[in-house]
Amino acid sequence: MRIALVAAGILAFLAASAFVARWLTADNAEREKVEALLRAEARGDAAAMLRELDACAGGCAQQVRANAARLRRPGALQIVRYDSTTSHALGAETGQTRVVWKTPRSLTVVQCVTVRRTGSPVGGVGVDLLGISAPIGRESAC
Repeated sequence: MRIALVAAGILAFLAASAFVARWLTADNAEREKVEALLRAEARGDAAAMLRELDACAGGCAQQVRANAARLRRPGALQIVRYDSTTSHALGAETGQTRVVWKTPRSLTVVQCVTVRRTGSPVGGVGVDLLGISAPIGRESAC
């Protein structure tokens, strides 16, 4: 009986660990997608930005092109602050991620990225980027 309880405890621990690992992986996937979008923006590459956005049409595409032209910066992208409202979501959720970024020779830029999470940690999580704002004030919220 004691061996069965220990085995059940170990199985429960492994299942919980797998759940948490999958849940945290979604946060990493979101950040990687946002960083890829911002790297393309810093290069001034509107076409690459549009490929990173999953549901960009109409006014969004115009905003992307304007951002790419205006925010082109030399050097490597550096994320200064990353505040996601969808971080640690257990299910489907859509929200804003406020990102403060810069390159070595530029001042910070603050933007909001609309993020949609789908699925669940049990069945798998998807991350879609729906849009990106023009720069906002340094102290502004999304």
